[in-house]
Amino acid sequence: MDLPTLRQLRTFIAAVELGSITQAARTLHMTQPAASQQLRELERILGARLFDRAEGRVIPTSAGAAILEPARRSQAAVADVAAFAAMYRSGEAGRVRLGTGATACIYLLPSVLAAAKRRMPGLEIVVATGNTPEILRRIEEGELDVGLVTLPARVGRALSRTALLRDPLVALVPESLGGAGSPLAPAQVAALPLILFETAGDTRRIVDDWFGRSGLAPKPIMELGSVEAIKVLVGSGLGASVLPHLALREAVPGAVTRPLRPALARDLGLVLRREKVLDRGLRVFVEELKRIASATRRHET
Repeated sequence: MDLPTLRQLRTFIAAVELGSITQAARTLHMTQPAASQQLRELERILGARLFDRAEGRVIPTSAGAAILEPARRSQAAVADVAAFAAMYRSGEAGRVRLGTGATACIYLLPSVLAAAKRRMPGLEIVVATGNTPEILRRIEEGELDVGLVTLPARVGRALSRTALLRDPLVALVPESLGGAGSPLAPAQVAALPLILFETAGDTRRIVDDWFGRSGLAPKPIMELGSVEAIKVLVGSGLGASVLPHLALREAVPGAVTRPLRPALARDLGLVLRREKVLDRGLRVFVEELKRIASATRRHET
């Protein structure tokens, strides 16, 4: 089925508003025969007569009157398309689709997002949280533009990764077990009732590997996906945990932190598709992420 063209609808609107095909043609910088041809073709496509003549003027028929507002909306929609495209072309607007873990989302990203929005108020940032393998898959398939994930991420040839920040892991224990702040060895941590991240996450894999190097495989009493929930449960005295220092900058009521021996850390990194074109929005986001990650490194040291 043929559909009206935007040019035909524009000619129709001008003829109705001016009451003259000749005037419509002049306004649209067309010849009168070309304008008449546009309107005849429109009537053919719609299968309806759109104009009557009265006292030398053209007036819309009932069918013509019915399509007038939809035709105007089509022209307004085209104007919107051009305006939005111009905003993105000029760098005034943009969209970044980010995938990351819950901890980085809560404790690192707010300052990054605020800084990026200050530089580019029209930037839309869509954040999806999940585990690293799922985020990497979505980046490869084009569903996400960039990932902030735990390294070493097992990336394929289509992806590139850049290390940003080393985040130490520490023990979080109830105050009653706090001791003097001396480091805890794997056997000491394994002897405690443990509340750990769920097994699907890379941070949990790093913790399990730390125990495994000492020949240990402790079974936690609870496994959760929320670092905030783990902090509350530890503070309530229900068990101990191993958590990123990034999530423990503020004191947890009822709990204290203890370093680990041997020391343990995770690396956070940036992942992009190798062929990804960095438009202004994505470039601003990446620059602010790197700047704030660098400032965080200096603060930690």
